[in-house]
Amino acid sequence: MVSPAETPTEESPSPLPPPPVTPIVVPELMESDHVKRTVMGRPGFGTKGRQIQLLTNEFGVSLKTRDQFFCQYTISIKTADNLAAEGRRSARKVLERLYQIYGSELGGKEFAYDGDSNLFTVGSLPHNNFDFTVVLEESRRAPLSPGGESLIDDSRKLSKFSFTPKTLNVQIRYAAKIPLYAIGLAHVGNDANHAQDALKVLNLILRQRQEKCGSLLVRQSYFDGDSANFIDLGGGVTGCRGFHSSFRTTHSGLSLNMDVSTTILVKPGPVIDFLFANQNVRSAKEIDWDKAKRTLKNMRIKTLHTNMEFKIIGLSPLPCSEQTFPLKGNNGHRADLSVEVTVFNYFKEKCIELTWSSYLPCLAVGRPKNPIYLPMELCNLVSLQRYTKALSSHLKTSMVEKSRQKPPEQIKSVTKEFQKNRYNEDQVLFSCGITIEKQLTQIDGRILNAPTLKFGESEDCLPKDGRWNFNNKKLLQAKHIESWAIVNFSSSCDLSHLSREIISCGRNKGIIIDRPFAIIEESHQNIRMGPVVRVEKMFEEVKKRFPKYLPELLLCVLPEKKNSTIYGPWKKKCLHEEGAVTQCIAPTKINDRYLTNVLLKINTKLDGINYLLEAEANPSIPLVTEVPTLIVGMTISHGFPRHAGLPSVAVAVGSRNWPLISRYNASVRTQSANLEMIDSLYKPFSEREDSGMMRDLLCEFFNSTGGRKPAQIIIFRDGVCESQFNHVLNIELDQVIKAFQRLGEANLPKFTVIVAQKNHHTKLFQVNSSENVPPGTVVDTAVVHPRNYDFYMCSQAGMIGTSRPTHYHVLLDEIGFSPDNIQNLVHSLSYVCQRSTAATSIVAPIHYARSAARQMSHFVKSDDLSDTSSQGDEGWNSLVPEMPKLDQFVRNSMFFC
Repeated sequence: MVSPAETPTEESPSPLPPPPVTPIVVPELMESDHVKRTVMGRPGFGTKGRQIQLLTNEFGVSLKTRDQFFCQYTISIKTADNLAAEGRRSARKVLERLYQIYGSELGGKEFAYDGDSNLFTVGSLPHNNFDFTVVLEESRRAPLSPGGESLIDDSRKLSKFSFTPKTLNVQIRYAAKIPLYAIGLAHVGNDANHAQDALKVLNLILRQRQEKCGSLLVRQSYFDGDSANFIDLGGGVTGCRGFHSSFRTTHSGLSLNMDVSTTILVKPGPVIDFLFANQNVRSAKEIDWDKAKRTLKNMRIKTLHTNMEFKIIGLSPLPCSEQTFPLKGNNGHRADLSVEVTVFNYFKEKCIELTWSSYLPCLAVGRPKNPIYLPMELCNLVSLQRYTKALSSHLKTSMVEKSRQKPPEQIKSVTKEFQKNRYNEDQVLFSCGITIEKQLTQIDGRILNAPTLKFGESEDCLPKDGRWNFNNKKLLQAKHIESWAIVNFSSSCDLSHLSREIISCGRNKGIIIDRPFAIIEESHQNIRMGPVVRVEKMFEEVKKRFPKYLPELLLCVLPEKKNSTIYGPWKKKCLHEEGAVTQCIAPTKINDRYLTNVLLKINTKLDGINYLLEAEANPSIPLVTEVPTLIVGMTISHGFPRHAGLPSVAVAVGSRNWPLISRYNASVRTQSANLEMIDSLYKPFSEREDSGMMRDLLCEFFNSTGGRKPAQIIIFRDGVCESQFNHVLNIELDQVIKAFQRLGEANLPKFTVIVAQKNHHTKLFQVNSSENVPPGTVVDTAVVHPRNYDFYMCSQAGMIGTSRPTHYHVLLDEIGFSPDNIQNLVHSLSYVCQRSTAATSIVAPIHYARSAARQMSHFVKSDDLSDTSSQGDEGWNSLVPEMPKLDQFVRNSMFFC
């Protein structure tokens, strides 16, 4: 598969030298040779495990009529001079007015409008085509000053607003008929396209219903202004609890899914108060105005002096007392002449005293080419607007902690909201023939047995409630750490005490740790420097202590608990430039539990093994340990919200040392921002310096198994939605096949492709219990897809809040797993994460891929903040920067643990 010349032994050391292989030149797959793959259907159901009765947050839906249908119409709204009407709000006003005037001609049927060019009715309108004229009396503003006031002189006796009739021509044209009965046939595979179209209309009806109530809509979730739903977080933002509601087709028929949902809102009130809280400062002198400009952009404010609403586009370049604008017809001058007036003097002439904002920037609103400047003290942020910027780690933690609900609380919240909405009294839903049950749906589930784990000294352990510990236990293969050093960026950590405790804890777990060769403190004069400079200065000290060879391990003590600015530059320096194995810590409390978790990561990074599944140690995993099998996990991490143009980071991790399923290495690339499909699994042969991520994984599998080639490849893909399943099967899988062929293989392996989703709204609850569902709970009936091969699994022990199961979709299975075998494999892969002492909520290959993506994203973030921040977001879109490559000494290690 790979010749020794292609895979240097120093990059991928192997216990057996790889035999020479003569490459087989395989032509590129041509488009004409491509066979389009489709998502497989369900082959059967699992049977293993202990039965359990569950509730789910679904309400059963019955369709009383089978001959009902939706009619889709296209709508065109134009002005008298044949220009398209602007904005969704304007279009909705036109439709509301049209219905008031011409409702009888439309048969009294209400619309479901998508805000664009489509509207839907239950049943058909009296005619296929309509042409209406609608006259709106719109308020037309006079020219506005920087204060949002009229620039027309009062002596001209013109009010600030003139109400003028606006004539609009509305065309409605029949487009298509969508039968509702298609939803009932979806579970047998008939009329699937019509079923999806009908579902979209039903969900549009739900959205429009909440919009009329004044709720904030975020996709299928809605949030109202009830103060009881607000969660004060600090930092100028508020958590808001709302609800997700959507119709979906399941194996048991149509259902209404309702779930608790949360979002982050801007705290309404004075803009200056928001900035104080957001930047945690006490005076305007301390505000970072560049940061404030980025934060405030696109927020909506309402002025105190005119009660008008605007959207912020930026800040004025000068303070209010110095910022000028041209004012026409003022101070006795001719109306066609203008004079330059400062914003401060303008408001002073209007008898509006500015008490504290004259020396602060103004808010810029309106159009970028001709902005209106508003003094900050006259502006309040409006309510119910989302905060879309990046949250600090403190706010994230606060949001998670304060929004948690135990299962009984979540059940109560969902059922109470369902009763409040009175769906069965909704006239539009009633006309569809829809009746919704009033109780949560009860379903059957199964609890799979936890796998046995094997620790050091041949000790076996059976996890209890999805958890285990290393008390009085030894690691399976513990490394001897002879040469290591501590580098300290913190001023509050007792390093002598830390090193003694690590050595003692390691001895108890079977790791022999010698005394640290050096403890390197950061110089006080470097503390106020930038993070990149601080890292460089620290490494200068490391090189002085280790002039020839770096130590086996650099233990880095960070100055902050989470999201330290040191972390990204330090990781990049160690992994990319120096090839040093490193572990970062920020201990607030040094105890055995904390140090054990640190040592699990260190031992794994140094190529030790903490534990194995008993089925790994004595290979007995059905189909996987019988023939060489490569397990792959793939994910994409998108740019940080504050830097929307940052490239996305694609990661693929692959198993090594078959028949083990707990050892992995990672390959990482950057790609265009927000691209959902991975485009770097395979690169053309001409690009020899980078032939794609799959080549990296295949080469390491080959070397770690003594020259074996995978006869089977199991791919776990993270996070794609149902509409992208075919892309995974027909684009990403093709890249994997091409990478395999390019390395000289004519006989393709068998593939199994599984998508794992955490971003969904299905919850599982125990009947008559206040606890979360037990770890190992699996559901593959009732609430699953009506046709496709999927199941829900809650593998983790839910200790706080309400557990969210992972939704697994089997898109392709050439290997031929039975439903029980594939569910047991997924369950087992939740127990092999080497850094954990509990089952993970998602399979280890994806867990590792996510961890590698988070870590490598700091490389890009670090580059952006230190080198290219002046480019702005647009700078990234023209050329995707290449991900810095890992040094050969850490490339195939589990650096991401």
